[in-house]
Amino acid sequence: MLLKLGRVSALGISKDRQSVIYKVSTPNIAENKMDTKEYAVPLSGGPATELTNSADLLENNRIAPNGQYILSSEEVLLKKVMGKDLYPELDKTSAQVYTALNYRHWDKWFDGRFSHVFFAPYVNGQAGEKKDIMPGEPYFCPQQPFGGDEDFIWSPDSKKIIYVTKKKFGTDYAVSTNTDIYEYDIATGATKNLTESNKGYDVAPAFSKQGKMAWLQMKTEGYEADKNDLVVMTNGTTVNLTGHNDQINVSSFIWSNDGKNLFFIAPINGTEQVFSVNDIGLTRMLPRIQQVSKGDFDISSIIAQTGDELIVAKEDISRASELYKLNVKTGMLTQLTHVNDAAYGNIFPVKTERRWVTTADHKKMMEWIVYPPNFDPSKKYPTLLYCQGGPQSATTQFYSYRWNFQLMASQGYIVVIPSRRGMPGFGTQWNAEVSKDWGGKVIQDYLDAIDDISKEPFVDKNRRAAVGASFGGYSVFALAGCHQKRFKTFIAHDGVFDFTAMTGTTDELWFEQWEKGGYYWEKDNKAAQRSYAASPLNFVAKWDTPILIVQGGKDYRVPIEQGQGAFQAAQLKGINSKFLFFPDENHWVLKPQNATVWQREFFGWLKETL
Repeated sequence: MLLKLGRVSALGISKDRQSVIYKVSTPNIAENKMDTKEYAVPLSGGPATELTNSADLLENNRIAPNGQYILSSEEVLLKKVMGKDLYPELDKTSAQVYTALNYRHWDKWFDGRFSHVFFAPYVNGQAGEKKDIMPGEPYFCPQQPFGGDEDFIWSPDSKKIIYVTKKKFGTDYAVSTNTDIYEYDIATGATKNLTESNKGYDVAPAFSKQGKMAWLQMKTEGYEADKNDLVVMTNGTTVNLTGHNDQINVSSFIWSNDGKNLFFIAPINGTEQVFSVNDIGLTRMLPRIQQVSKGDFDISSIIAQTGDELIVAKEDISRASELYKLNVKTGMLTQLTHVNDAAYGNIFPVKTERRWVTTADHKKMMEWIVYPPNFDPSKKYPTLLYCQGGPQSATTQFYSYRWNFQLMASQGYIVVIPSRRGMPGFGTQWNAEVSKDWGGKVIQDYLDAIDDISKEPFVDKNRRAAVGASFGGYSVFALAGCHQKRFKTFIAHDGVFDFTAMTGTTDELWFEQWEKGGYYWEKDNKAAQRSYAASPLNFVAKWDTPILIVQGGKDYRVPIEQGQGAFQAAQLKGINSKFLFFPDENHWVLKPQNATVWQREFFGWLKETL
């Protein structure tokens, strides 16, 4: 049933501002692909209409506001690293030659090509000769691997192109997070760095209708999970609108129609909610932040404003994402799309409960508890401890099509979801305390969470498991070496097992340097040596519990030897273990048939070992 649900994503508001345009992607198991359809639903409510070409109904933001130019992105060959480019007469060679890092990223090997931004005259619906605004520069825009149209936009006067890139190449690129926002002048061809003074991330530039620019900013070079603030440029001066509030960590934003406010999403109290901040443009006064939406749900995106309402995507642990109207004055939500209503009509709901745990160092940690349908506290239930990835990634009311808590609970498991160290939404110190201490307080937080829920009579202490992916997979490997018989079985997906090998093969080295406090060869670096000493590899002697290990073959963030090393260690120790390998998947599992196998193996392993 999970793989039959329609996955809703908004495309935008129609030109006449009367409808929201969206697409629904549904897994096609037989053909191993996603089937996609597009629809329009009236903002006033009512049935949706299937579309044959949504582009005709949407504004094309690639066209300049004055209609005279059009933007595009194309790949440009600037570095010869492929054998057939180095030696054209050897057109069948598969050789690749590299002299710097960033030779592979996420799930692709670098082939010498860079994504560049082009613009061209636009007359009568036709584009003229294209011009590269970054000629000869070995930099990426859109940013790799997830950048899109938001990385290059028009200024309201159509005279400039604003774009995001990291102007570093090779090894320098792999060890830096310093992206900047640049302004390209069409008339002169001159480029200006608008954020040169900031050494961390500068991303997501957006203009108000009145011509003022805002963007998201992290201050610290090399720290990819630093506090993310919303900043605005006023008369050439950058004003931080959220820096004064330690709890606010912005994930996305839009301008209000009148340009006087910005609406943004940030985690709070185990959810993701919409906030507003007034853009007063005065550095001597603190901008006023107000929470717009409230409840045990996530607002995952804001699409647009129409009058007093925002069009948003809302989800929770028991319901996949649908589109809603959110009244910015009252906080009232009105559902617009009903893609999965019929499916959920035949599914028993699960109960979620917020719980606070006192940690070993006397801190308060929030966690979500998800109970099976028709939960009976007089019975005993097997219990899953969910370990989140990131490591700085919030555990909220998000709905996942793989790590689906509703599905887990519906199979008869209680699910415990701790907001352990490293979770945004609980202050910058809590968020930062995982870095350089992977094997310390964060692992104790997990033990505190399972110990706390295990005080309840409905938890079967003989049937507890720990499961997770990425940093969560690392957490499972770490718990396997210190859990002292708490858990009966483990599942680790794309987890980090060997810190030294990870540094030697992962793609984004700024992450390793920051999170570990340095590199393994820095023998006088106490922080780095403490970090590398916490590698799960070093505690395999204490492993004695069944474990399922899942690994993607095209995962270059947590490469294949991590899963292989863990599986081979378990096998050589005679531990009941299984290796689920997806040679064509990256850090995620995207293909429908692979996703089906993942779910069957996940629950099959729990049934067998728990």
